[in-house]
Amino acid sequence: MAQAAGAGRIEFCADPVQGGVTPSHGAILYAQEHMAIPVFPMIRPRGGNFIYDRHELEIMRRDILFCKETGSPGIATGIQLPGGRIDLENMKRITAWAYPMQVTCHKVFDGVPDAHSALEDIIAAGCSRVLTSGLGRTAMEGAAVLAALVAQAADRIIIMPGGGVRAANIAQLKQLAGATEYHSSGLVSRAGDQLADEDEVRKMVAAIQSSSDR
Repeated sequence: MAQAAGAGRIEFCADPVQGGVTPSHGAILYAQEHMAIPVFPMIRPRGGNFIYDRHELEIMRRDILFCKETGSPGIATGIQLPGGRIDLENMKRITAWAYPMQVTCHKVFDGVPDAHSALEDIIAAGCSRVLTSGLGRTAMEGAAVLAALVAQAADRIIIMPGGGVRAANIAQLKQLAGATEYHSSGLVSRAGDQLADEDEVRKMVAAIQSSSDR
């Protein structure tokens, strides 16, 4: 559905009601076999917070190696310390386990106490991009912080706004934040199926392309 509508990449997770957890190995393999665009599995062993013990880290390591061995081009994950700061040392371990896959730091970033120091931590860890709403409830609310992060990143990492991004606001968000990649669930209803709407995704792609042509 997202692929047919023109999406450039998929963040692949299970249990979206929990905010997403690691899909089964069978689901990852199936997605790899049937998708022509990059599929980045989420690496998150459970719902709840992003503070993990050594047992959970070992599960994450094994899931990361599985993704790498089966040909995934990247993953999405994140680890925090008590208090909300990014767990830099364990994020460094994750990027080492994942190499040469790309690592996207997911919205664990939006729980940090300071976005600008957290961005430097994510860069130091070796991540390729960060998914964030600019610490706001939505990306539109965090647009000013997103623009500052894009400037701070200075091409060292991709800032990917996400959170309430839809066809109705994506062109304005692009103008405000200046990012080059955007993340959306593509949901247009509160139905429990959690399925992206193909027409909504198509409209978002068209809006981005149209704003880029101006």
